[in-house]
Amino acid sequence: MLNSLLIVFLLCAISAFFSLSEISLAASRRIKLKLMADEGNVNAAHVLKLQEAPGMFFTVVQIGLNAVAILAGIVGESAFSPSLKTFFMKFMRPEWADQLGFICSFTIVTSIFILLADLTPKRIGMIKPEAVAVKIVNPMRFCLTVCRPLVWLFNGLSDLIFKLFKIPTARNEDITSDDIFAIVEAGAVAGVLRKQEHELIENVFELESRTVPSAMTSRENIIYFDKNESEESIKQWVSSQPHSKYLICDRDIDHVIGYVDSKDLLNRVLSGQSLSFNKGVQIRNALIIPDTLTLSDVLESFKAAGEDFAIILNEYALVMGVITLNDVMTTLMGDLVDQGQEEQIIIRDENSWLVEGGTPIDDVQRVLDIDNFPDSSNYETIAGFMMFRLRKIPKRTDSVKFAGYKFEVVDIDNYKIDQLLVTKITDTLTTTPTQNLPISDDK
Repeated sequence: MLNSLLIVFLLCAISAFFSLSEISLAASRRIKLKLMADEGNVNAAHVLKLQEAPGMFFTVVQIGLNAVAILAGIVGESAFSPSLKTFFMKFMRPEWADQLGFICSFTIVTSIFILLADLTPKRIGMIKPEAVAVKIVNPMRFCLTVCRPLVWLFNGLSDLIFKLFKIPTARNEDITSDDIFAIVEAGAVAGVLRKQEHELIENVFELESRTVPSAMTSRENIIYFDKNESEESIKQWVSSQPHSKYLICDRDIDHVIGYVDSKDLLNRVLSGQSLSFNKGVQIRNALIIPDTLTLSDVLESFKAAGEDFAIILNEYALVMGVITLNDVMTTLMGDLVDQGQEEQIIIRDENSWLVEGGTPIDDVQRVLDIDNFPDSSNYETIAGFMMFRLRKIPKRTDSVKFAGYKFEVVDIDNYKIDQLLVTKITDTLTTTPTQNLPISDDK
């Protein structure tokens, strides 16, 4: 019996090795293994090679696990059954004692294997898969070499089954932005990333999805000069509306000639020279970009042109606005650089916010914790959302209910939504009718 017990525990150890190998090789993260391999860890490179053909080591693991399980059942039955049968015969008939001894023997062997050969090694492998994988990879490679004929046979048969059912035999290892988002979110929850780092990484990926209009200075807010602007008018506007750059236009804003840098104007004032654009003021050529570009594209355009300022045109060649490198960086850095700037979203209390109409829809989503706005490709700002939902030019007190919030227009400036009041809908609010205008409801 002692020899049989030793064999059972030896088989249990072999099964534990295969279980540990299976879970650690499968759960090891390729990114971490590549870093280890780049640092000179040869075993990490071997693990990566095994992961490229997972069918090979899974086949070896299954051959080992099934062979060991069958042997353990045979040996375990002969190890425990006679002693258990002898014990039970003291209390019952021999045939019953034989059956009960077999059942108890089966239960004992199965319990030992579940606990020591399956659950425990797999939990160890899940805790630190990469560390375990690099330690067991060489024994696993030896098993692959020894069992290669069987591996070829069973792999060929399984590949045939996969082809019959048109199932792909390789997994997609491409890393998407969603994967990185999930890793970043997990890092933030675990406390590995600080709040500012979490927001910064999210903002980096938003550069690919946010288009130029979400960060530009819109057309109506642009300060520009006519090419024949008087010197006194130039001084007055520069004094009252200080900016780093000013557009120079011919009659109206849609006929842009270029721009002047405020530094050039300051130098001319200090040297006593005229500010008239017809008397030597350097008018620079402006970078022109379409309004369909993403902020990531804008950064590439700035880099290629060596500029930090661009004019945005729509498909009709009308000026939509201007954007600077600082605007893009403000979007990227978020709250880290917004200090001192006028807030577009002001918290009134825990259930209400004042929001500027020109606030990018992505910022509203983040503050209100809304997953998505409907048909968001049709608009860039919260004002655009209101116009899209109301299907008209909004008026004061017009409102829309969406995602548990009420969006109400509170200020209009020449048909433009200047400010909205966003209120979280409570039980009291939902039973109070909105006056004057119909409401669009989305649950």
